[in-house]
Amino acid sequence: MSFESPFGKSITSEDIVDTLSFFDDWEERYKYIIDLGKELPGMSDDKKTDEFLLRGCQSQVWIDHNTEDGKLVFEADSDAHIVRGLLGMVLAAFNYKTPAEIVAFDVDEYFSQVDLVKHLSPTRGNGLRAMVQKIKDTAAAA
Repeated sequence: MSFESPFGKSITSEDIVDTLSFFDDWEERYKYIIDLGKELPGMSDDKKTDEFLLRGCQSQVWIDHNTEDGKLVFEADSDAHIVRGLLGMVLAAFNYKTPAEIVAFDVDEYFSQVDLVKHLSPTRGNGLRAMVQKIKDTAAAA
């Protein structure tokens, strides 16, 4: 079964960095991140189970993956709008990449380019790190 997502294809981490740099204030950036979340394809309810639930997030987050032509493709969802947007940001960096590309990607540099982490609550920051760790662990195991 294949997942289709614009994140990692038509929406890349570079696109997100470029777009966020246009906004002067964080209210506008948050709106953009929430809008990103609206572009994240929903996950079917039958996958919103403990098997795919990510621990360590304040909101409920589910992540699944497939391998297509040696590249990992992630499907993710959350019950919170801002978290769906953060998932979009994460998937823009990691989706449709080889495991080696995922492991090598400097996510801290990506987030620092948009000054993201200091604008998140500590629990959201922990959740964001948990999302990234789950994806990197999946890539390392692949």
